[in-house]
Amino acid sequence: MSHQNGKPKKILQISSYPPPRAGWGIRVSFLKTALIEAGHACDVINIAPESRKIPSPEYLTSMNGLDYMWKCLKLSMKGYRVHMHLNGNSPKGFILTIMAEIANLLTFKRPILTVHAGPNQIYFPRENAPKLIPMFKFIFGVARKVICNSEAVRQKIIEYGVKPEKVVPIQAFSRQYLQFIEQPVNGDLKAFIERSSPLISSYVFFRPEFFIDDMVKGIAELTKEYPNIGLMILGSHDNSEEIRALVKELGIEKNVFYAGDQDHDSFLSLVTASDFCLRTPVRDGVSSSVLEALALGVPVVASENNRRPPSVVTYDHESIPDMVRVLRETIENLPAVKAAIVKPDIMDTVAEEVSVLVEV
Repeated sequence: MSHQNGKPKKILQISSYPPPRAGWGIRVSFLKTALIEAGHACDVINIAPESRKIPSPEYLTSMNGLDYMWKCLKLSMKGYRVHMHLNGNSPKGFILTIMAEIANLLTFKRPILTVHAGPNQIYFPRENAPKLIPMFKFIFGVARKVICNSEAVRQKIIEYGVKPEKVVPIQAFSRQYLQFIEQPVNGDLKAFIERSSPLISSYVFFRPEFFIDDMVKGIAELTKEYPNIGLMILGSHDNSEEIRALVKELGIEKNVFYAGDQDHDSFLSLVTASDFCLRTPVRDGVSSSVLEALALGVPVVASENNRRPPSVVTYDHESIPDMVRVLRETIENLPAVKAAIVKPDIMDTVAEEVSVLVEV
């Protein structure tokens, strides 16, 4: 296939990469495929804690800080432009970003950034972490382009003194997310799905920002009215011990199934099998998994973060009773909730991002 803008480009993606199946990693895998199909070179340094040390033909490992820096520098010397993926929640991510940017600058190239998540993150925007303003000025300042999820995030980036024309809002969700082949479900998971009514799916990481303890406490409350309710937890099992202990303590082991990290086809097959999805984080912006569910005609109940798409039913994330109330109302009015779904416009935003990456 012919590549854009004449000469083929070399792009070094730095991000988490599947597995596990996280929004960033899936996006980067789509970008990698699109770049290669367009005739460009694309390599990925995987910085996912769960998989970065596991060798794979799909990505380069990052064994430690020195190994990471050496790979950034070596590939920069080979002509690769860094495309770094980061958000405002991870100090480790800031350090990795600065290291990659310096490696690119040393070879007279300016990196490209993609900023994930919404306009209110732990250390972003300016007012959330005034002491980090100089660091963000550097991170954004040396970049050739800064891609972000929305116009709201773009405005917050510009407040750091970044030239407006340098910041490009591109929705993270893209038509590629909905391309899947339905997979059969077998064994214990099949039995769980068949006996669960209603069946709720939730994609999580076992981290504090997902409020999983609140979620299972809410489910425990609902089992009093809906003894056959089922919560299917999708995502890596890492660090799930405390939640498993809590589920056991609450006496709802038969109502919770840990489906683990799934490939894209299996994940969307399980989402479509559920009556509705539950999304618990508040710093996630719009969330690709929310858009996936809506586009597939599956209702979504989510924490209110002022960025949820139309027809998402929201609750106050600081109140378990409010979560329970909203879940109960959704269960009782499920046909009407399904009928009210507003399916999102599905664009090829991967192609938009590729065009920014390969600009001269």
